[in-house]
Amino acid sequence: MKIGVIADSHDHMSNIRRAVQLFKDKKVNFVIHVGDYINAGTIKIFQGLKLIGVFGNNDGDKFRLVNAFSQIGGEIKGDFCEIEQDGIKFAVYHGTEPQLRDALIECKKYDVVIYGHTHVLENTKIGKTLVINPGTAHGFGDKATVLIFDTQTKQPEFIEL
Repeated sequence: MKIGVIADSHDHMSNIRRAVQLFKDKKVNFVIHVGDYINAGTIKIFQGLKLIGVFGNNDGDKFRLVNAFSQIGGEIKGDFCEIEQDGIKFAVYHGTEPQLRDALIECKKYDVVIYGHTHVLENTKIGKTLVINPGTAHGFGDKATVLIFDTQTKQPEFIEL
């Protein structure tokens, strides 16, 4: 199974469109958005993909975001969620509080911890836990990135938009 992962899109419409097209071309089974959408209108771009998300620290209008997810058949899980696919247990958290992120990693309950917030790519193994950050889909003057996680190889593929 292939899982698309995107974070910190911050209303960058053209990069969001590029990411969505990439996820469709790569035939991902679903997409995880790790927060900081900003404008609920950007969620509509994900139409046609199964979208699961958590809130980021810049997602102020949560009511509109919840409605936007509902309109495309997506699920926004709050500030944190657990997902289990192909026997792999994922923790998904935006990463606003480093102490909480680190606790998720150190508790040894999860095979993979996915976070965003820092806008910095990460692919680190801590004990049995793989810690990944897709970077930022916005780019902020640097490279815009997403990733695709393959549950068979248990490895992320980082892709520049």
